[in-house]
Amino acid sequence: MANNTSFKNTTLFNVEGWVAVVTGGGTGIGLMAAQALANNGARVYITSRRQSVLEQAVATHGKSLVHPRGELIPISADVTDKSSIDQLVAEISKCEDHVDVLVNNAGISKATSTVEKGDENAVALSKELWEENANDWEDVFRTNVIGPFFTTVKFLPLLASSAGTKAAHRGVVINITSMSGITRTSQHHFSYNCSKAAAIHLSTLLAQECRRTQVNVRVNNIAPGIFPSEMTTEGSDETNKSRIPVDESYGEKKGIPAGRPGRDEDIAQAILALACNQYAYGSTFKIDGGYLLEHP
Repeated sequence: MANNTSFKNTTLFNVEGWVAVVTGGGTGIGLMAAQALANNGARVYITSRRQSVLEQAVATHGKSLVHPRGELIPISADVTDKSSIDQLVAEISKCEDHVDVLVNNAGISKATSTVEKGDENAVALSKELWEENANDWEDVFRTNVIGPFFTTVKFLPLLASSAGTKAAHRGVVINITSMSGITRTSQHHFSYNCSKAAAIHLSTLLAQECRRTQVNVRVNNIAPGIFPSEMTTEGSDETNKSRIPVDESYGEKKGIPAGRPGRDEDIAQAILALACNQYAYGSTFKIDGGYLLEHP
């Protein structure tokens, strides 16, 4: 039976001394996740194809972490390349004998279709969607689905080794999917939404396989709504952060009951919850400000 001390937030969400890996960790939601873990005492390896972005993230945010044991460690990697994933795991294995948290965040979106106006006939709709680029679809799925699959698979031995480092503790994979993989509207980007739906199902399949006694790694996913990132804005500023201007009409126009886009803290709370809650297996954590209530 838990005593009162067990209910302190520093106990409930304690990641001090943990080892984490966050792909796409230099900007956007990946950086939010990395900061959440590092500011609470985790040693966090952030990866990206762009080494300069990683170094900027460390220079800007890694020097002012509030926890003395927290670290942001940059290491370049490409999740669409199996040899690069292999090298990433090999490099981290030189310094670590386990990984407590893997956050598969790296993702892309390409191209849009001007559908959903509601007045297209069959010929017009066919013509519009036929213009979709098959190579773009392949690139999106390679990054958003295939990348998390092979990254998770390669890290499994290190994640499974986490159980031996702490009592009643299991390594966890947190896939960053999207509410776009749940809504029935295309939001003008079919390939992205289909890839995120696939990523949610991938999380379910991996959770099923990794729960076995010989592995016992937890797999969950977070399905964010609209958050500031390089994907939803025109880029990042000098601190590797993005901004979404918000006025009073934001909630009405976007159909978001919260009336705003997501904040860094919203991602941080979700990451810490799924990282620490040892009873969460195969969960999809939707944090969308109520978007899916308006756009099911």
